[in-house]
Amino acid sequence: MAESVASAAVENVTNQAMTYVSPYLRYFFCYGEIVQDFTNQRNALKLRKQRVDTRVDKAQKQIEVIYEDVEDWLRRAEQELEETQNLQDEIDRVKCFKGCPKWGWRYCLSKKLAEKTPIISRLLETSNFAQVGYRRSLQGIEFITSTGFMESKSSKSALNQIMEAINAVNIIGQHGMPGVGKTTLAKEVGNHAREQKLFDKVVMFTMSQNPNIRTIQDKVAEMFGLNFQTNTEEGRAEELFRSMQRVNKILVIVDDLWEEFKLERIGIPYGDEHKGCKILLTTRHQQVCTKMNCQKEIQLGILSEDESWVLFRDKAGLGDDCSPLNDVAKEVAGECKGLPLAIVTVAKALKGESLDGWRAANKRFKDSRHLDNEEVLGGVLRPLKLSYDYLKKGNNQMTGNDIQMCFLLCSLFPEDYEILIEILIMCGIGVGLFPNASSIEDKRNEIGVALKKLQKSGLLLETDGADSISMHDVLKEWPDMVESFECYTAIALWNCSSNMKKFPDKVEFSKLKTLFLGGKWDDLLVVSSTFFEEIKALQVLYLKFVRFSLKGFQSLPNLKTLWCVGCKVENFSSSLTNMRSLEILALIRTKIDEISEELVKLSTLKYLRLSGVGAEEEMKFPSKSVRTVNFPPKLVSRLTSLQELHVLSRNSFNLLELNLLSRLTALSLFLSTNQFSQEDFVFPKLQRYDILIENRKLSSLLSAFKNLFCNVKKLELNFGSGLKNILPSIGKKVLNELTSLELYFCYDMEFLIDITRDQGLTIAFPNLVKLTIRRMVSLKGLCYGLSPSHRAIASFTRLKVVTIELCHKLKTIFSPCLAQSMLCIEELYIRNCHWLSNLFCCPKLRILQIRHCKSLKYVCANTSAQELQSLESITIIGCPQLMQIFNMEQNENGQDVVIPQNGSRLCCYPKLRILEINRCESLKYVCANTTTQGLQLLESVKISDCPQLMQIFKMEQNENGQDVVVRQYHCWPKLKTFWIYDCQLFSCFIVQAPLLEVLYLNNVGIIRKIDVSVLNEDCIVVGNHEKVFQVQGRYSFSRIKALHLRSLFEMQIIWNDFAQVVTLENLTTLHLSDCKKLRYIFSPTTARSLSHLVDLFIEGCEEIEQLILAKDQVSSSSSNGDTGHQVFKFDKDHCYKILESLIVKWNSKLEQVFKLEDEVEVEVKEEMKFDKVKWLTLAELPSLIHFCPKGCHFVLPALIELKTPQLVEEDAIEESATASNTIFNKNICWSRLGFSESQLPHIT
Repeated sequence: MAESVASAAVENVTNQAMTYVSPYLRYFFCYGEIVQDFTNQRNALKLRKQRVDTRVDKAQKQIEVIYEDVEDWLRRAEQELEETQNLQDEIDRVKCFKGCPKWGWRYCLSKKLAEKTPIISRLLETSNFAQVGYRRSLQGIEFITSTGFMESKSSKSALNQIMEAINAVNIIGQHGMPGVGKTTLAKEVGNHAREQKLFDKVVMFTMSQNPNIRTIQDKVAEMFGLNFQTNTEEGRAEELFRSMQRVNKILVIVDDLWEEFKLERIGIPYGDEHKGCKILLTTRHQQVCTKMNCQKEIQLGILSEDESWVLFRDKAGLGDDCSPLNDVAKEVAGECKGLPLAIVTVAKALKGESLDGWRAANKRFKDSRHLDNEEVLGGVLRPLKLSYDYLKKGNNQMTGNDIQMCFLLCSLFPEDYEILIEILIMCGIGVGLFPNASSIEDKRNEIGVALKKLQKSGLLLETDGADSISMHDVLKEWPDMVESFECYTAIALWNCSSNMKKFPDKVEFSKLKTLFLGGKWDDLLVVSSTFFEEIKALQVLYLKFVRFSLKGFQSLPNLKTLWCVGCKVENFSSSLTNMRSLEILALIRTKIDEISEELVKLSTLKYLRLSGVGAEEEMKFPSKSVRTVNFPPKLVSRLTSLQELHVLSRNSFNLLELNLLSRLTALSLFLSTNQFSQEDFVFPKLQRYDILIENRKLSSLLSAFKNLFCNVKKLELNFGSGLKNILPSIGKKVLNELTSLELYFCYDMEFLIDITRDQGLTIAFPNLVKLTIRRMVSLKGLCYGLSPSHRAIASFTRLKVVTIELCHKLKTIFSPCLAQSMLCIEELYIRNCHWLSNLFCCPKLRILQIRHCKSLKYVCANTSAQELQSLESITIIGCPQLMQIFNMEQNENGQDVVIPQNGSRLCCYPKLRILEINRCESLKYVCANTTTQGLQLLESVKISDCPQLMQIFKMEQNENGQDVVVRQYHCWPKLKTFWIYDCQLFSCFIVQAPLLEVLYLNNVGIIRKIDVSVLNEDCIVVGNHEKVFQVQGRYSFSRIKALHLRSLFEMQIIWNDFAQVVTLENLTTLHLSDCKKLRYIFSPTTARSLSHLVDLFIEGCEEIEQLILAKDQVSSSSSNGDTGHQVFKFDKDHCYKILESLIVKWNSKLEQVFKLEDEVEVEVKEEMKFDKVKWLTLAELPSLIHFCPKGCHFVLPALIELKTPQLVEEDAIEESATASNTIFNKNICWSRLGFSESQLPHIT
């Protein structure tokens, strides 16, 4: 009994002791458990991060915006993995000890692991993201790319009229003849509206003669981030209608409207349904503007003779001299009748011609009167015909005809259609283009050259994708006049299912060689098997959304190309014998019964493309089944004429069959792991290939690809593992022809080149032009083992574009040795490389973009910035440790120091246009020793959130190593945009910028005050200074559109305008906030020029008594001429006609907002109308008595929101309004307490 009690007592004492000291004892006695728990949790985090990385990468490829919490989780996970790597290494070292461990070491390690494990566990618990990103609404590619807008007298006038009308009316019509530049001008309007933030959304679409409503609805919906839930055209229109109504301000550009059209059919709300939605339409016919009830009609005229010649001379590459050639060229330019399209097209066609060539062209112009159709096409056809004829120039007769035929094939596609080059090539082969080229690859090259020539001639247009082209709508109207189409050798019929009530069962076109037929995706065109019986000459058949049977093809003995998209083919497997001459067969998203042995009977088949092909049962539920193309055994190997095979669906054929296709030159395949069961398989030599492999280690497949790497020009490796490097793993003398290399998610790759594994490897990637690396979690550098002794290294010698993103282990990109051979880099994009510490730049660098590199301290370390003569753009964002961009060195103690100015040459960047720096908390200056005369092309400067920034350029140090401010005077004649905000240490400097459009100064230089000697000429003082604009009369700053001045506590005067010349006719936005000493803003002369002021925001400017000085006041010190404290002097005939928002807050002296310029007593009930004011706020104004003079009624018909809590006098706001003098919009959000919905107050 005593023993039992004693045992219990001992256990109780032990448990209590463990309760108090168990954490510490646990570090000693539970080491193995703690290590195991930590290792498991860390490995789980590593795997979870890889999965999240994979999801994020896929989301980014779909242009999704990644959620902030996902990015934050990835950063924290990466940080934990990096911080715990040392602990993992220490665990591995402890395992190596034999015998008794070191208890102190074990205790410390165990404690660290125990503290880290819960942190990792919490990360794992918060990693279950339902979605990692979201699709942002698109901006519209029309407004991202350059519009090619040329400022002529007519176009500039039209642009100004449109921009002015947009603020005044709801629907605007722009009309003009074909080729005059209506579409280009409309895009420019969209660009202006987007850049000036006039609208929340700007959307543009093309109607054309036969508009596809569903396609237009899809495009508009993309812009608003709308996913349709209904399928009918009417239902989609209603969804779009409701979605657009939720957006306040929208500009809709309707291009190429041919006739009256109800925009409600698409789902566009405007007019009474949405007063904030403005419509701009373009059309060839003025009558369309009238029928569409356009409130403003604007005609776009042709270019003047001088403007035409300037444009023509530029596009033809002619000099500005008096020469016989220029005399003839001026006559040719005159024949283009001032039409930009014709001018550009003809000038490009004749560029480089001799004098005799120009004379011949001029004669042809004058002799081709029969092509005139001035009423319909305004004379544009004749110059286009000349360009078309000149396609034969410099080519033999056959080649010239083939180039022309390429152009005519393009004209068969629908208006505003992006034509896939691959389809054009296969159709061209079908009609027999370039017969002397024996292989498909040779024909592909010839047709590619022909299309390039058409583009250079201006007859075809480039698109945003490299694999497509397009044609101007005007050009589609005149191929009917070309002789080869007069006998109907080619016909294209689109949207037949909706345009034709009953498609004919049979047609007779004995000479027809090319036929394009198109239905609709939800309404397939049904074609009878008898339809083709009398089209025996047919060579090319392109079908889209068509249902047909191959039985009718027995009457098509000459058919060479059959291309089907979204079709349903009946009797496919049993009727292939009817197409014995077929060379090109493409089935894309097409329903067939099966691939059968009958395919072998196509003995001349050279090209086979299968994508999204399956039996009808599979096609009904594509999301629930994986489409697999099932080939009968040994079928592929018997297609002995095959030159190109493209199977972009999962497939079942044996890879060994490829080696039996002796003519194969191009291959596209989607392969699974079980298709690589033959260890000895090697791909045959190919000229082009695109191979996607599921879930396989790259290192185990290299032998299969050894024939493909030798001549490859573009290589992309995705989600590969097991490969430590590219060279020498892939081979020593391979990839020499490579021009583009893209690497994504190659988890194990540490370097691109490893010299230690092959000391003879001194030349690598000699022809590489573009290098892209993303999410390479193990990447440490480009080249390993390189030392100064490798003087013969010649790698990356032609590299021009480098993009590196999310490579967190990367500490340096270009080592000094490697940088010696990388002298051609022009574009450098670095993002989210957290451990990157320094970066070398190359002398030919044009574009430098660095984002979110948290360890980066300097760019161009120990590199002379004088060499950067080509630099055009610098963007650096989110680099908190960055101290200086150029000219940083280290002293003997390894500390960062600035290169002193004494004894060093000045740097200049003669081509620099854009400078943008954001969230660089340690940055003190951009570049030391910079000559300000070298920035003559600078257009935009944006610097924000740099609390240590003292100056942009030219910082010096005194003998104690302290920063000394140098007074700076810059002349930047091209500068348009200047932003500096949240740079509290920034010192003032002087800049001359006559073209300035946007100035944004916020929270600048508030800590230190520097005296600046202002120049005795027109200039701007950038910083926290008494005066901003110093005006002497040389120029008037009339281009300024937006002015934002915030937290400038020393500023007293904005416009020091002694010459009284400042005119602000383009100013749309004025924001003033917390400018404590500012007393007034405008002189009377300046105020009268404010014809485009839209937004006026004044907040916390406590000393402002009046916005506009009296007539006899010209300085801030002479304010005794007007004792009334008011904001505006109001000229009722001309003042603030398009003002939309007026916000005045936190001012203790303001007594009255508006005052008549003529101080005579006003008549009772005199009206002062503000047609556009929507938002009116008067808050925290304790001295405010009147809104306007006694007896005045302000008419505010567009008012949406009113906030006036400070108006306290009885006559300030009337309780109601009679029907005769109601002055408000009924849909007002009343923010002043006490209003009911039935009350419509007056402001007096």
